[in-house]
Amino acid sequence: MPVRLVWLCASFCAILLVVAPRSTAHSKETGFLDRVLSRHGTTFRYQVFVPENWSPKQKWPIILFLHGAGERGSDGLLQTLAGLPQAIRMDRSRFPTVVVMPQCPRESWWPAPEMEAVALAALDAATNEFKGDPKRTYLTGLSMGGYGSWDLASRYPGKFAAVVPICGGITAPEHLVKIHPELAKTAYPDDPKSYAEVAKRIGNTPVWIFHGAEDETVPPDSSRKLNKALKTAGGNVRYTEYQGVGHDSWDKAYAEPDLMPWLLSKSL
Repeated sequence: MPVRLVWLCASFCAILLVVAPRSTAHSKETGFLDRVLSRHGTTFRYQVFVPENWSPKQKWPIILFLHGAGERGSDGLLQTLAGLPQAIRMDRSRFPTVVVMPQCPRESWWPAPEMEAVALAALDAATNEFKGDPKRTYLTGLSMGGYGSWDLASRYPGKFAAVVPICGGITAPEHLVKIHPELAKTAYPDDPKSYAEVAKRIGNTPVWIFHGAEDETVPPDSSRKLNKALKTAGGNVRYTEYQGVGHDSWDKAYAEPDLMPWLLSKSL
């Protein structure tokens, strides 16, 4: 083999060795991904779960998940340790969808207008980056995130194809306000008119409510009243109350075999 040809072959092999790692680095990202957004000079960290078979060639169902008060912070990680993210880690095959997980700062509360804006900004960013389908955009949350789910669903009717509030509510029990004083700023009065108003705003958006019958943090009566109000208003609602279960009803809720098929069957 001529010297020049040998040199060319060696050079080509060297190029392959250099290019191969770069190609791998630019392959599609899946799993739990760190993301950041800025609003009015403040940085908010959030995470996005992207299924392994994700492809930019199609639109994907996308879920906005709102964590509870115990996962508040600024590390961008705590919100992935309970609820829907934990269920995803246990069995990713059940969740063929993009999931957006913003994080609420410790001093704030999801139903606060600025925090709802942050959550929606994270949802919009992930929708653009990962081809989220506006017609198959879903909302769910637990505890404080359940409050946020009810509030967002009522303030933005027609945005979400279905909503799954878990151990949440719209009113502020006195003992809960003592733990989370910020709740009093956005909660509704515990009055039949409040439940009727929220039900009217949500309209025909499909809602599946979950609550533990022994919940001493957020009394199940809040979910019962919302379920009744939605039924009275002719809404599309399902209600599941777990006997013998306390506040952490989200473990059973997100493990429900029918939940994801039901959720992903809904479209605007």
